[in-house]
Amino acid sequence: MSVALVSLAGILLFVWPFLGQGLPPEAPALAVTIGAVASIALMETGARRLDSGRLALLAALAAIDAALRLVLVNGVGGFSPIFFLVLCAGFEFGASYGFLVGAFSLLVSALVTGGIGPWLPYETFAVGWVGACSGLAGSVVRRLRPGRRNWLPDRLDLAVLIGVAVVTGFVYGALTDIWGWVAFYRGVENIGWTPGLSAPETLAQFGRYYAVTSLTWDAFRGIGDALAVLALGVPVLMAMGRLRARLGYEIVEAGSA
Repeated sequence: MSVALVSLAGILLFVWPFLGQGLPPEAPALAVTIGAVASIALMETGARRLDSGRLALLAALAAIDAALRLVLVNGVGGFSPIFFLVLCAGFEFGASYGFLVGAFSLLVSALVTGGIGPWLPYETFAVGWVGACSGLAGSVVRRLRPGRRNWLPDRLDLAVLIGVAVVTGFVYGALTDIWGWVAFYRGVENIGWTPGLSAPETLAQFGRYYAVTSLTWDAFRGIGDALAVLALGVPVLMAMGRLRARLGYEIVEAGSA
């Protein structure tokens, strides 16, 4: 619920160019992004789902992803290793936690690599949504099999996570392309963002731009993320599942025990 509420602000950032408005100002966009991430963290803390143990794990995952991005800042094609831990954490800990891992990983890595710029709000929301989608998928899979051992992933878990990795690899690329499309391709015939077009015409223009410039690049991300899950998903999911079991607890009403 907390992710859905704050995501409305993020959706507006991405929809803005399709309403003929260009890009929103940089400072308000960054302020909205930081406020959204902070709001989810506060709501999760208030609901006692983000305790000291999960907060420490969040910091560790963000630090690891920042280090990975520093070593492999350009990745291979569109692939970057930072998505793997975001996918696994979301799958095991849920949508809100997955969003926080993705968003904090991006913000911390941006500080470490000096990648702070007008593109940062778009990347932060997009990676956060990767974690949130993985979390939703993990929750659905667990509901379908209530008798499954919490910390032991099986073939279905792996297959679902691979599917999420492929799909979000393309979706992340398309979302983050919106900023560059407006900033660098403004007015380019047939593919660039052009003021005065209707929303359907603008969407068609972006579709052509994405197919020409980014589809192949994003395929590297989707396939790379899937291969990472296939190669390392079982031990990492098992480790995170054990952590989730240890960090989990129930809030019991006073006098009900």
